Amino acid sequence: MVRLNKIYTRTGDAGTTGLVDGSRVSKAEPLMAAIGDVDEANSAIGVAIAALAGQAPAATLLAIQNDLFDCGADLATPPGIDGALRIVSAQVARLETAIDALNADLTPLTSFVLPGGHAGAAALHLARAITRRAERSAVAAQAGAEVLAYLNRLSDYLFVAARWVNGRGADDVLWVPGSGG
Repeated sequence: MVRLNKIYTRTGDAGTTGLVDGSRVSKAEPLMAAIGDVDEANSAIGVAIAALAGQAPAATLLAIQNDLFDCGADLATPPGIDGALRIVSAQVARLETAIDALNADLTPLTSFVLPGGHAGAAALHLARAITRRAERSAVAAQAGAEVLAYLNRLSDYLFVAARWVNGRGADDVLWVPGSGG
């Protein structure tokens, strides 16, 4: 159980932060960029949940937010620490199951989809784009295979969920090549 009595510690004032094992690293390290991008993706998913106002897939998104905290813990824990909280293949498989369930209700794609539509769908598209950045940052930080798989699958889930929220694909905003003016 986490217990935080005091939010500020002053230990990061010099530009370093602590990892799970107590070691300190520069906040400019690729690892910290990955952790920050995962946190930003989690926050964007929170915005999407608020925009969805309780409609599906809000419950799945809440579980994903918890997984992203696991992901942050995984990233913040150096390799070789016994009993460390890690992203596991079951979390990736759960995303795949959720993708398949939503995708079964969607109209087939005939064009690329622009990030927009209903407010909830637009928020999911933004979370997807941030998740893609988190994935790139995790690659740069040489994160573990399960973290990379989870973030890759999460961006797929967010895309499918956005389409599902957009009237199961009927209200998707489709790309029309060359029509930008």
